[in-house]
Amino acid sequence: MRNSFVKRMAVTAGVGFILFSCTDDIQNPNETLDLQNIILESEEAVTFNQGSYEIEGSYIVVFDKRIIGNLSSKAANDYKAANSEVKDIALKIFNNLHLKGDVVEHVYSKTLLGVSALLNADQAVEIAKDSRVAYIEKDQMFTLAPPPGKGPGSGGGGGSDQQETPWGISRVNGGATYTGSNVAWIIDSGIDASHADLNVNVSLGFNAFTKGKDADLATDGNGHGTHVAGTVAAIDNNIGVIGVAAGATVIPVKVLSGRGSGSNSGVIAGVDHVAAFGSEGDVANMSLGGGFSQALNDAVINASSIVKFALAAGNESTSATTKSPASAEGNNIYTISAMAEGDSWASFSNYGNPPIDYCEPGVAIKSTWTGGGYNTISGTSMASPHACGLLLWGSISNDGRTVSGDPDGNADTIGVN
Repeated sequence: MRNSFVKRMAVTAGVGFILFSCTDDIQNPNETLDLQNIILESEEAVTFNQGSYEIEGSYIVVFDKRIIGNLSSKAANDYKAANSEVKDIALKIFNNLHLKGDVVEHVYSKTLLGVSALLNADQAVEIAKDSRVAYIEKDQMFTLAPPPGKGPGSGGGGGSDQQETPWGISRVNGGATYTGSNVAWIIDSGIDASHADLNVNVSLGFNAFTKGKDADLATDGNGHGTHVAGTVAAIDNNIGVIGVAAGATVIPVKVLSGRGSGSNSGVIAGVDHVAAFGSEGDVANMSLGGGFSQALNDAVINASSIVKFALAAGNESTSATTKSPASAEGNNIYTISAMAEGDSWASFSNYGNPPIDYCEPGVAIKSTWTGGGYNTISGTSMASPHACGLLLWGSISNDGRTVSGDPDGNADTIGVN
């Protein structure tokens, strides 16, 4: 899945799982451009047809710790200072090409030592030759695909709806009120902080978007992140729905715009933030992904030394080994496939064990939505937060059952509390 040249310079492409790549080209890659504006402007021409989409003019540059040392360890308790040190290294490397600081978009100091930068192809090749650079990977853009099942607004209703327990919550033995101190980091499209059925802490969150309506971290312009958050932790309060770890605090890490668009570089920045501010026992959910990305996988693997990760396997009915971050593996990383009621395999779900660890409910899942409402949708995006909620309780167990109809012939274990 990765074509390399000049010391592991990665040019990646691929179809996303819940997310898929767009097909329009970015013009004039030699210009210095704002990456988030590139994403937002490109959305105007997006049609939801599958295809690969690399962001021309944007690269992820990862430094070699063996040569430059672990800079973040010099400022272990000061994330801002650590990021500043990493950016200084980047500017020293870029200086030979007479590049200025405004080419740097994101800085990574906790999970990777590196940056995302606006470069042309010739500049990227030259930078990859530097002994301090481990590898360079072309950035990718992806857009949320309409999930299988019902669309926005179905299963709706406001905060006055009488509370019900969705079938998935019952199936995994969830729904008890969470009494621990850990939190769930929702790496997604944001969370509707005003929703009466959610405990949202915006102050600890992260936003990859600095302009327009997506810059408000208290909102979710898409609904996807709010839906995920409700499955993890909707409150037991007599309205709406109830989550696996009811009432737990959820934190928005907004890396997808209101239209569901984002970049690998922005997602990695969100993961880096979680690793910097998360605590042992915290969990993170990533119901997103795209084609294979070494940088994104590396970031998740390194962050999992601090926070447990639940990852959606993807919705292309193909091997999860070709997708990121689904293909990332580690002791605190759990890739999740999807099933319907009756413990039957969801036909859209990606498969493969490894990397898949458990199967969870992912068909016709009702959860919280924007505007104080509720929505019923399907996808491995809906399966993963069931596992995330279970991980808040400490671990995932099983009742000896496996999903029926797993296409790889090695039936995934159903995770429960």
